[in-house]
Amino acid sequence: MEWIDAPDIKKRIGLILKTLGLPHILINRLFVYKSYGSTGRAIARIWSLPRVWQQALHILPHYVIEVISEKFDKLSFGDQDRTLIHELMHIPKTFSGALVSHRGRSHRIDRRTVEVLYQKYKQSL
Repeated sequence: MEWIDAPDIKKRIGLILKTLGLPHILINRLFVYKSYGSTGRAIARIWSLPRVWQQALHILPHYVIEVISEKFDKLSFGDQDRTLIHELMHIPKTFSGALVSHRGRSHRIDRRTVEVLYQKYKQSL
């Protein structure tokens, strides 16, 4: 599997964050990669840096969003944005290095909640 930095997608994420007003997500500690050669079912993944690693390495929380080229590139621009919004929803408001599950306490991450945010984003452009 090959990983390549994806500054074009990071720029799109920056616009999504600004438009939706998600200041808790620190773009300077968010990395975006496009991967090639994955055989999994996922379109994208979010990777966290758990607290134990933060302490061991003496670094602040960071996240990586990976988009799987074979799946992500085939999507329409709108579905790509929906996918990015979905992955961003996994980042907690504390930006702690943890991940919010699909059935989190404060909100659910599902098609309906992603669509609400996507429509808000789309209308603000």
